[in-house]
Amino acid sequence: MPGPLAGIRVLEMGQLIAGPFCGQLLADFGAEVVKIEPPKAGDAMRQWGRTDAEGRPLWWPVIARGKKSLTLDLRKPEAQGVVRELAAKTDILVENFRVGRMEEWGLGYDALKAINPALIMVRVTGFGQTGPYADRAGFASVCEAMGGLRYIAGYPDRPPVRAGISIGDTLAGQSGFQGALLALHHRQRTGEGQMVDASIFEAVLSVMESVVSEYDGGGHVRERSGSFLPGIAPSNAYPTGDGETVIIGANQDSLFRRLSQAMGRPELAEDERFANHRARGRNQSECDAVVAEWTAKHTAHEIVDLLAEAGVPAGLTYKAPDMLDDPHFQARQSITRVEDPQIGPIAMQNVFPKLSASPGGIERTGPELGEHTDAVLGGWLGYDDAKIADLRAAHVV
Repeated sequence: MPGPLAGIRVLEMGQLIAGPFCGQLLADFGAEVVKIEPPKAGDAMRQWGRTDAEGRPLWWPVIARGKKSLTLDLRKPEAQGVVRELAAKTDILVENFRVGRMEEWGLGYDALKAINPALIMVRVTGFGQTGPYADRAGFASVCEAMGGLRYIAGYPDRPPVRAGISIGDTLAGQSGFQGALLALHHRQRTGEGQMVDASIFEAVLSVMESVVSEYDGGGHVRERSGSFLPGIAPSNAYPTGDGETVIIGANQDSLFRRLSQAMGRPELAEDERFANHRARGRNQSECDAVVAEWTAKHTAHEIVDLLAEAGVPAGLTYKAPDMLDDPHFQARQSITRVEDPQIGPIAMQNVFPKLSASPGGIERTGPELGEHTDAVLGGWLGYDDAKIADLRAAHVV
């Protein structure tokens, strides 16, 4: 079944994570995504991350899944001309070069809009297309810090930590994807394309909850608190009798009542220290200590099963093998295996979110460099073999 974006043509330009993750999401839901890469080295993501025993990268098959690879040396005027021809037939162009690079090549939004007024151009950068920091290089690590995430991540007696993944990049990619869908809806009503300005620092800022408002309205600066949120109790990581860690979230009054009953201590729900949300927040350390004393007497699986029956949110801290083995992940096909021509079947997260009438799908893993150059230039632009051969001889493709 074709995905909801079937028939939508996408040009993906740029490299690494933020822009390509936006392209991955578009491909997941059926768009024809053509990724433009430098002819010799290709996207740097072909080399990033861990490899299998044969030295083959394991991230590339995921972030480039469903895409076609077209090689073009964008420094050459001939290649820039090819992009203009492609843009005339494109619905969405995604790029994540530094601000001004596309304009240097004559491929800025105004230039391409003149060719194709219906074009949607998604521009993913560290700091956005405007403002005094627009020209700065902006990797996710820096933008996560400036967006406020790094300061509150970790423990108060230690320096800030990172999440362990490039969360700023993926948030920006999701923002670009969201903006593209909104722009498509606008175009459906008006016929007009537009530019989507998706910055990494603002993508991070957008998920910072009430951090800014807490300071502006009350002078409070949220600090690092480790595995819990101040004033939210019990909601923490607790030790178990078998040396594991279990996450319990019972910070609503009704949930704490159920937790107290499951612990065999129903009187805790009436204790003035824990009787309501604010009281538990004021006595957070005491509340967590009571819960931890109970969890330490049971195995992690015993706790999770008991609390599931009691209707209290609880879970284990999963690693990759736990996800692969979990029957719920399997029932929902949250992880799928896709055949890769080089690696063989490789597990990866499935398309998400799940749509009931027009679900997405993964057509292929990441392509070989330039695998679809001839097909795209011939199919999209009508180039014959001789013209493509000339471009290859001139090292344009």
